[in-house]
Amino acid sequence: VYAENPDKGFLPSIGTLRHLRTPPASAFTHRVKGGAEHEEPAAVRIDSGVREGDAITPYYDPMIAKLIVWGRDRDHALARMAQALAGFEVVGPATNVGFLSRLVGCESFARADLDTGLIEREKAVLMPAATKPPLLPRAIAAAAVLAGEADEAAAADRAAGRHDPWNLRNGWRPSGRLRRTLPFDAAGEPCPVEVEYAARGWTVRDGDDALCIADLRWSPAERKLRGLAGERAFEASAVLDGETLHLFTPDGHLTLGYAPPLAHVGEEESDDARLTAPMPGKVIALMVQAGAKVARGQPLLVMEAMKMEHTISAPADGEVAAIRHAVGDQVAEGAQLIEFVPHR
Repeated sequence: VYAENPDKGFLPSIGTLRHLRTPPASAFTHRVKGGAEHEEPAAVRIDSGVREGDAITPYYDPMIAKLIVWGRDRDHALARMAQALAGFEVVGPATNVGFLSRLVGCESFARADLDTGLIEREKAVLMPAATKPPLLPRAIAAAAVLAGEADEAAAADRAAGRHDPWNLRNGWRPSGRLRRTLPFDAAGEPCPVEVEYAARGWTVRDGDDALCIADLRWSPAERKLRGLAGERAFEASAVLDGETLHLFTPDGHLTLGYAPPLAHVGEEESDDARLTAPMPGKVIALMVQAGAKVARGQPLLVMEAMKMEHTISAPADGEVAAIRHAVGDQVAEGAQLIEFVPHR
């Protein structure tokens, strides 16, 4: 399990492990009834040198963990591997967990039909295009947001030492029911949901589709949600990291952008796009000069980081106003590389 981004050519990813959960490892031994202790291969073994709060840096290999799975045959081992991968929860750097989950479910991999062309040959399976998430995970994500709001309101009451009715988050109205829209987006595409408050929870809608979330139990320490979605019981982990909500369910890891409507009130819009270093590294090539007019997607600069090259491209048609670093410069993560003015 690596801190790398399969959607960006498996470019290594760095950052703090803000949330890290791994599947439980099985016992390495068992005692036969009436007999001696017997050694057998572990069903699941996790080897890892990091823990939650540690940082993945550009100075070392970005491995998070090794997952070793045993089964009586390949199909059995792959089934256990898929189940174990579903137990990984990582928030911080990007990871290849989703890619690995699709890999172990790929028929070519199951048949051990392996060669260096596997990824390209099975690209439709291994690297699927982003699609709008179904209503179920978005409804659970909505429940996570609302549970977090209620938790913050309760904390404010405790800090004040008194109960403030304005802190209630149960949607009470003297008549009718409160409805509100949560502005989620997935892969940059809006996928909002409408929430209607009810006695036992909420009804979450997207157009004509609706799902009732009820009997929600939220454990902030565990970051766990449990409840009912329609007739179906669910359990999920939810982590809000800045304006990204991470939802972990048995079906996988879903990331949703979530910026409350008032999150950026008062911020001024800038005409300049700040092209910054995605990680610490070295500038190894400049493709343009200050004053150059460029097209969207045109390569501007190349960095080397963690033994890989990363190309900084124009985010839109525009003009290079200034270049902040020369070839050979070592730059920090977030350092401005180029001042860019988009054409309007």
